[in-house]
Amino acid sequence: MEGNQPRLPQKSSSFTASRDEKHHEIDRNLSLGSFKREQYGKRVTHGVDTIEEEETEEKPIAGNAAEPQASFFFISENIDVFLTVLLSVEEDGRDESREPPDIPEPTVERFVTLLEKEIGRYESGEAKWCSDNDEFPLLDAIGRVSKLTVAVTRFSSDTRYNQAMNRAGGVLHHAMCFLEDEFHSLLQDPRAKHDAGSSSLKAKRQPSFSLNHDPDRSVRPSTESISGESRPPYPPETVERLHGIADAMISAGYDIECCQLFAIARHNAFEAGLPSLGFDKVSIEDVLKMAWESLQSEIATWIKAFRHTITASFAAERDLCEAVFAGHPAVSDRLFRRFARGATVQLITFAEAVSMTKRSAEKLFKVLDIYEALRDVTPAVDALLPEGAEQDESSIIEDPKAEIASVRCRLGEAAVGIFCDLESSIKADSSKTPVPGGAVHPLTRYVMNYLKYACEYKNTLEQVFKEHKHSEKTSSCAEDGEAARGGGNDRNGSNGEGHNPFAAQLMEAMNLLHSNLESKSRLYKDQALCNIFLMNNGRYIAKKVKGSPEIHQLLGETWYRKRSSELRQYHKNYQRETWSRVLACLRDDGLQAKGSVAKPVLKERFKSFNAMIEETHKAQSSWVVSDEQLQSELRVSVSAVVVPAYRSFLGRFSQYLDPGRQTEKYIKFGPDDLENLIDELFDGNPSSTASKRRP
Repeated sequence: MEGNQPRLPQKSSSFTASRDEKHHEIDRNLSLGSFKREQYGKRVTHGVDTIEEEETEEKPIAGNAAEPQASFFFISENIDVFLTVLLSVEEDGRDESREPPDIPEPTVERFVTLLEKEIGRYESGEAKWCSDNDEFPLLDAIGRVSKLTVAVTRFSSDTRYNQAMNRAGGVLHHAMCFLEDEFHSLLQDPRAKHDAGSSSLKAKRQPSFSLNHDPDRSVRPSTESISGESRPPYPPETVERLHGIADAMISAGYDIECCQLFAIARHNAFEAGLPSLGFDKVSIEDVLKMAWESLQSEIATWIKAFRHTITASFAAERDLCEAVFAGHPAVSDRLFRRFARGATVQLITFAEAVSMTKRSAEKLFKVLDIYEALRDVTPAVDALLPEGAEQDESSIIEDPKAEIASVRCRLGEAAVGIFCDLESSIKADSSKTPVPGGAVHPLTRYVMNYLKYACEYKNTLEQVFKEHKHSEKTSSCAEDGEAARGGGNDRNGSNGEGHNPFAAQLMEAMNLLHSNLESKSRLYKDQALCNIFLMNNGRYIAKKVKGSPEIHQLLGETWYRKRSSELRQYHKNYQRETWSRVLACLRDDGLQAKGSVAKPVLKERFKSFNAMIEETHKAQSSWVVSDEQLQSELRVSVSAVVVPAYRSFLGRFSQYLDPGRQTEKYIKFGPDDLENLIDELFDGNPSSTASKRRP
């Protein structure tokens, strides 16, 4: 009994005979007799319908150039009739008294032989397969032999069907090998109209469903570029042929082989196109070893490639999948998701590696650039990969959205850590050497410039701190900063929107900088210079805050007014420390005794005044006030107090000095000379007062 069992064709095996061996029977006379629907007549026996094949005598068809085509179309009609009968028998399977019809073996043999011969012509290069003008409808024929194989296999228990089942199954397998070659050839040659016969002239690939086949075979990557061109990767006629082949293979049950070939080809095409955007695949180890200068340029090209992939390549690939696998939405969606995940993993690995590099302040901005790139493509990814869609192999093909969200979270945490490290940098600057001339401290310049550039990412940093600031250390820092800020509720995110962690962290950095500068001001022994130092740094900070709407908004107007008030106090302190002693020399107190001017006391006053002016000029002309507005304000305020007082003193008491040598000895400066000396203060260039004396 076992010897009578039918031998079913297996997809996982190559056919037993080679294609050339199968062709030797094809050259016989293909003239066929008629095989019409009337061949299947019905007769009633004891009230039961049975189907009987009525043999008719074959009538030769005159041989001519169109004979093979005419014969094939005629035979195809008869195969369709037979399939219809088989289907009706299967649908009426409840009637056990109804037997399946006898198989028209000559017709089946001629049909599969013609199909095999036609495939052989294409494989050998004798003819070119062009579906635009296909006199021999190859895909229809393959679809028909696929249906025939399935139909007769359902009656495998009937020994009459064994030969036809084996023969049709072998030809179907042969046809699938041919279609796979064509599918592969079309996929690897995009953008150019594919020559239908070109694949016949190329070396034959081993079928993906043959024995001893490596499933990870390499599909030669195409020359497809993923640059910003809007046109699809394949011409319409190529897409149409890919669709026809895919539909035939899936209908025949070869969907796994078809999808595997398509997925590998498209992934290889994607990889081959990346260098056109300037981005080359790098490993995590390469990124971790890369110098920061080199990594910065790599990040810029990566962002360009990533954004293009999500916004352009993904959309084009989805359209391609839907076109090639039209009628099979589940297959199309699965292939697109597989492509999307492969492309995402290919690119996202670089971003993940950047998040793993050693933290440093200068990396913040590039980390935020990558974070923004991942964040900004989220709507496009959501639209391309909607929730709720059927996802086969979910354990293998993870959602690209999850990959992007995971790396984005790591980058956000890295950005929070880098920014919070600024606090440590400020605390660590404990230099005991005062800046010459009371100039702006390098720490002040660094911190304020850093914050200015950071706040250009204000919206992103606010989002990052709200979503990714979880560590105990940074949380306590933010709370301390919020407490230090006090009642300032006018920054962004505080009016009805609750706590703003980034604003609090920014406030903490500003408070630490202020405390550090006050500590450094105590390094100056001269209290006047101490106030100049605080004024210089305070004015620099105020200008940076005023010049950055983002910082000003985050810190609030209350903070700004408080710092402005402190600057005015520093100014008053400077004037008191320096010029109050000078003005004391110009007071009337003690100059008169018994109704007359005491000349010795007057002379001493002039001597003291001259000495103080020379000493002040010598010292403060070397002090530095780089802000022109502050420098002018200081000079004007000093002149407005000192010069009028000196002019009045001279007017009232210079007459009591003897003209000549005595006058020149005690009155060294005129009012204009004094004003010129004051205008030379804070230039950072020490100079002598000798040349400035009154002639």
